[in-house]
Amino acid sequence: QVQLVESGGGSVQAGGSLRLSCAASGRTFSRHIMAWFRQAPGKEREFVAALRWSDINTVYAESVKGRFTISRDSAKNTMYLQMNSLKPEDTAVYYCAKGFPSSTTQATEYNYWGRGTQVTVSS
Repeated sequence: QVQLVESGGGSVQAGGSLRLSCAASGRTFSRHIMAWFRQAPGKEREFVAALRWSDINTVYAESVKGRFTISRDSAKNTMYLQMNSLKPEDTAVYYCAKGFPSSTTQATEYNYWGRGTQVTVSS
């Protein structure tokens, strides 16, 4: 019954910005964790950022800290990822995930996933 739909991906030059959105169906509870992961061709899926729906805490991968910002709008049941100062190494399919993970950064701990949105950064 849970559906997650990502949007906002595209192609940008290095140094540019994009804002990704993840619209969630149904109710998102305050203790839910929602996260962004990404996967580049030939590489494993890696953690990008996560938040607790109450927005008390946020967590970022070191590679994006200071450049990306995760946030949510509870009224719209939507999560966002503001991506600034993009680099070619940020090129990947970005996925939205939701669940009650034992480990926030472990992809296999999440129950629900979107289908992904492509982000391409050229040099």
